[in-house]
Amino acid sequence: MPTDQPRRGRGRPRQPILSGQAITDAALKIAADRGHHQLTVASLARELGVSASALYNHVRSKDELMLWVQDRLNEEIDASVFDRLPWHEALIAWARSYRTCFARNTAMIPIMAVLPIADAPRTLDMYERVIRGLTDAGIDPQDALEIIVAVEAYAFGAAYDATAPANIFEPGDPERAPTFAAAAAARAKEPSEAADRAFERGLSAMVRGFRADVDSVDASGATRRAGPGPAC
Repeated sequence: MPTDQPRRGRGRPRQPILSGQAITDAALKIAADRGHHQLTVASLARELGVSASALYNHVRSKDELMLWVQDRLNEEIDASVFDRLPWHEALIAWARSYRTCFARNTAMIPIMAVLPIADAPRTLDMYERVIRGLTDAGIDPQDALEIIVAVEAYAFGAAYDATAPANIFEPGDPERAPTFAAAAAARAKEPSEAADRAFERGLSAMVRGFRADVDSVDASGATRRAGPGPAC
């Protein structure tokens, strides 16, 4: 966990005094400008104008740095909605906040989507809040976790779509795929509007499905499950 208290001895510092926030800001800037593959301790030290050894006085490894970044990003996602809204409304608000956060930080998605959450306290706080909101509504804990995973996967993909170029669906030769070309031509011209419409439509359908599963209580009054029903 980053600390804003710099580790330093007495006397005038020869290099800039670092803080957890400054280090995390620089890491996100490198990822956004150059891609997450370019985010190394050496590149981070150069970005901050310090030596690598000085940086290691603050962050022990790249793994620890990624945990700082993970906490920083997930702290921006609003999970407080589960304290005041019905679970399905809170889930929609949380998904929107998730997408907004990662649409600003798409370069970090490949790392954040698979990074373990151990030792990331703010991230754990977010998940605790979300799953408690779902289980307090009577959803089985395992199903609640599957709902979280499904919404996160959708939000990550939607974050990419939110930053896609305006011409992403232009087919070139319309005669090659005339039906698709006609549909693409009818799509909203403003990229953000088109992305928002698609996101909201998919999110609404997803949450309706979750609600239908949760509401399908069996006659014996067993624990409500949100998982898939039997195959047809």
